[in-house]
Amino acid sequence: MPAPYPAGTIVVSTSQRRLYFVLGNGSALRYPVAVGRPGKQWFGQRFIDGKFVRPAWSPPEDVRRDNPNLPNVIAGGARNNPMGERCMTISPGQYAVHGTNVPGSIGTFASYGCVRMYNHDIVELFERVPIGAPIIVVR
Repeated sequence: MPAPYPAGTIVVSTSQRRLYFVLGNGSALRYPVAVGRPGKQWFGQRFIDGKFVRPAWSPPEDVRRDNPNLPNVIAGGARNNPMGERCMTISPGQYAVHGTNVPGSIGTFASYGCVRMYNHDIVELFERVPIGAPIIVVR
């Protein structure tokens, strides 16, 4: 998977439910992830435009439509906050690569388009990825 991409690129394979962080020389770090459920996936190239530690979360409109009882904001670090320990936002759009408060979802098609990671994995990846890094989502 990592060979055709330059070092520093994040590649997400939805079919494999894996995220690769390309190191170069044909090697990459590989992490299991949860990806968008059917009808909520996106594909193509975007970039990382923000990095946040234990961020607060405001449910996007489509999440709120399906879960109208959610509060307007869930504090960072709260048990019911789906962002987990770290979050890297993706531009353009309202998606992110982030930790999770539902580790059992990793390896599944579970999100509204975000890429969920185990909290220990997102903490490790967060330290390696600079703002501006490309992220490519493929089938």
